[in-house]
Amino acid sequence: MASIFTKIIKGEIPCYKVAETEDFLAFLDINPLAEGHTLCIPKKEVDYIFDLDDETLSNLHLFSKKVATALESCIECKRVGVLVIGTEVPHAHIHLIPFQQESQMAITSPKLKLSGEEMVSIADKVSLRYSNS
Repeated sequence: MASIFTKIIKGEIPCYKVAETEDFLAFLDINPLAEGHTLCIPKKEVDYIFDLDDETLSNLHLFSKKVATALESCIECKRVGVLVIGTEVPHAHIHLIPFQQESQMAITSPKLKLSGEEMVSIADKVSLRYSNS
């Protein structure tokens, strides 16, 4: 059965897209821990990140690095944290979380409530920075 991320990749479920290549997609988390909380995923459906072949795993991290650079340039933050848990959705993914305080990196922390307009604004800013980098 296709994961929710595969449905997003296929366009069956909408997302707030930040960046996309032939092999990877980055979009805003709809239950963000912080403004700009982004998920980076391979388009290939693989459940566990360490089951990805070496090239895909390496390229996912390089893609995520470029997305993180775009996030840092337009979201006020101390750093962009990287979190890989892998149990929420059975599709390999990396969380990029712009944070001011390390406590914002706790996956069990309360989620932000952002409007659709705020999500579109964030996605547009980050996408523009990603495209221009």
